[in-house]
Amino acid sequence: MGARGADAEGKVTITEIARQAGVSIPTVSRVVNGRSDVSPQTRARVEDLLRRHGYRRRPAAPGARAALLDLVFNNLDSPWAVEIIRGVEEVAHAAGVGTVVSAIHGRSGDAREWMRNLRARASDGVILVTSALDSTLHEELRILGVPLVVVDPAGSPALDAPTIGAANWSGGMAATEHLLSLGHRRIGLIAGPPRLLCSRARLDGYRAALEGAGITPDASLVVPGDFRPESGFTACAALLDLPEPPTALFAASDQMALGAIEALRRRGLRVPQDMSVVGFDDLPEVRWSAPPLTTVRQPLADMGKLAVRTVLRLTRDEQPDSPRVELGTDLVVRASTAPLA
Repeated sequence: MGARGADAEGKVTITEIARQAGVSIPTVSRVVNGRSDVSPQTRARVEDLLRRHGYRRRPAAPGARAALLDLVFNNLDSPWAVEIIRGVEEVAHAAGVGTVVSAIHGRSGDAREWMRNLRARASDGVILVTSALDSTLHEELRILGVPLVVVDPAGSPALDAPTIGAANWSGGMAATEHLLSLGHRRIGLIAGPPRLLCSRARLDGYRAALEGAGITPDASLVVPGDFRPESGFTACAALLDLPEPPTALFAASDQMALGAIEALRRRGLRVPQDMSVVGFDDLPEVRWSAPPLTTVRQPLADMGKLAVRTVLRLTRDEQPDSPRVELGTDLVVRASTAPLA
């Protein structure tokens, strides 16, 4: 870790070189270590400063580490996370970059432990996936100069960082419009956590589709969940207990849709004959559910791929084309939806 402190003659630190060059500390480290992933103009500017300050490169130690990216989730107990990891790994591996995957579980202690580990391994970039870090840790990331990309942000990112998400509003609208096209008018929604931007967008898309069909949204048909199967099961049971249950159901995640289908099965109801069900995500397993699930495909792996490409651009001091990217969603019609009988 000596590259981040004073040089052998105590003349200058890499932090000072980075300040004078107007680049991040990891960028100067890459120049010092002879890495190729720096633009020629930036390399020339940093090399000039290194020469002027008499900075001496330390010889590379045997078995020196490879380039690293940190991929940070709130939780890893979902196939949704696995799909993002798959996309990240594909692009990172092709670029010769290692990936460290962490989960902070929304707890400040876990987040601080991750930050300590980040400093120790000197990662070149960070990809946060719906992770909420407190303001102190945000400031530490900024001071370290580690490039950051946020995937599927929970809300407006606290850091001035590029974000990558999906077209959640149009996905929610497409799911609801599909059910409307089948003749359903009383459509229930199992929504995601309201604190999340994606949940609110899917809810708004659902409401917009109903209003577009001349239907006033009924608040009693919207039950919150947490994206997990258990909450889908519980929410579906609550909807079935209404005096006038819905004839169709849009669950804001595939896992909640699977939980809802199990709740229907236990009530002796069939999908889609007694209730049409639409999910959101298009996780691999829903193609094999009984029946195969109609869902909104969210390009999770592609979001992970783009996150790596974006953070690697930032490590080269190149700005992304847009600070906010939303990848498209598509409705995938399978056997869990049918016309209203």
